[in-house]
Amino acid sequence: MDFGEAVRKLKAGKRVARTGWNAKGMWLCYQPGYPDGVAINSNTAQATGLQMGTVCVFRAYILMKDSQGSFVPWLASQTDVLAEDWQEVAP
Repeated sequence: MDFGEAVRKLKAGKRVARTGWNAKGMWLCYQPGYPDGVAINSNTAQATGLQMGTVCVFRAYILMKDSQGSFVPWLASQTDVLAEDWQEVAP
């Protein structure tokens, strides 16, 4: 599938990955964020300079599970956007 279809699947709650990614076990999911706000923890407070517990709104973003099992916000490269090797990944 192409990137547009991959994004539609993400927004529908599915996980996607590229078959062309070298590392196995990597996938993307849609993180809807916190439109009503959430109290920030000490890590976020330290990073932002805000007081712990401050309620902050977080916008939606695409989240990646990397090959080490960690999670990180993800940004598509031009290669990712133009690729047609996207696939849905089982939960």
